[in-house]
Amino acid sequence: MSATAAVLPAAPKSQPVRDRYLDLLRALALVRVVAYHLFGWAWLTVLFPSMGVMFVLAGSLMARSLKRTAWSVIRGRIRRLLPPVWLFAAVVLPLMLYAGWQPARTGTWAVEFLNYLLPLGAPPFPERLGGGAGFADPTWAEQAVGPLWYVRAYLWFVVASPLLLWAFRRAPWATLLAPLALTAVVGTGLVRIPGETGEAVADFATYGSCWVLGFAHHDGLLRRMPRRLAVGCAALAMAFGLWWASGHLGPEGWDLNDIPLAQAAWSLGFVIVLLRYAPEWRQLPGGLRHLDRIVTLANNRAVTIYLWHNLLILATVPVLDLLWDVPYVDAHLSGFLESTYTVWMFLLVWPLLALAVLGAGWAEDLAAKRRPRLWPDGAQRRRDGSHRG
Repeated sequence: MSATAAVLPAAPKSQPVRDRYLDLLRALALVRVVAYHLFGWAWLTVLFPSMGVMFVLAGSLMARSLKRTAWSVIRGRIRRLLPPVWLFAAVVLPLMLYAGWQPARTGTWAVEFLNYLLPLGAPPFPERLGGGAGFADPTWAEQAVGPLWYVRAYLWFVVASPLLLWAFRRAPWATLLAPLALTAVVGTGLVRIPGETGEAVADFATYGSCWVLGFAHHDGLLRRMPRRLAVGCAALAMAFGLWWASGHLGPEGWDLNDIPLAQAAWSLGFVIVLLRYAPEWRQLPGGLRHLDRIVTLANNRAVTIYLWHNLLILATVPVLDLLWDVPYVDAHLSGFLESTYTVWMFLLVWPLLALAVLGAGWAEDLAAKRRPRLWPDGAQRRRDGSHRG
């Protein structure tokens, strides 16, 4: 049980009380990911480092699970993640082949394709592909498969967690800061690891401190830490991150995704503040309560939303382009639609994601050995008088 949930009213072990503050953070992180991938605003990576938030929450849950046998926990986490990935691959691979992709039959092609089954490495995809699948952007395949980097990093963290947790409970500060040191080596070009292995190591290093901070949150170490010390450390990390970014701006300026060391430091400081001041919510309070069903749905379908969002962002284009076939729109609203096109894409992607939840979300239930549910927003649970998730 997390440090926050530990002080909440007790519930049966089979239905642990959800920490709704953490649920809200996860939902916000998903919305921010969608907005960033659609609008491309670099400042969003500073405003809310969503990947750091997602990894710290996953690390906290992993520490709670590791009260059981390590192998059973690792097997369970992998089992819960892979069926949604397989379903996603079962759609994307035929789309790429239909659009004209002819995979290169290199000596390792079979091993590379296995990453669609167990994404410990980078799955193959064409960097440029025609629009035969209905997408005009020739980089649509790369964008669609791109989110699988998070799955790879998550699996690496899951496999490494027993050792990381063992090290953390013996040398917490060294274990927390070691990924930052590794990022300073491999994320700045000081030492270059070629190919996809280098990218995987860089991702592991960049978000490793956030994952380990999840251990600190679960064990209560962060809550026991004096508030001034916690905030001071967070401010120092965030200031260093911004300072480093200012001298190493990438092609998109202040996009921290292009500056690993700045991303690592800023994300770590940011999530320290989020968790050190974490409230104890069994229910969303006051004005946030009307978001309860949306937050519950987002948490129950987080993997589905994350996997499908880029592909569905691309799918908004051929759908919106149908509007130009309407004579009135083409004659009178064409300019307005063109100037606000990305806004309409943002509005349209959510209904498409809702369809993905209905059509593909059941894979998350099967992976968790639950009865498949079409729309798990907690409505039935509330009608039964329970507030557990």
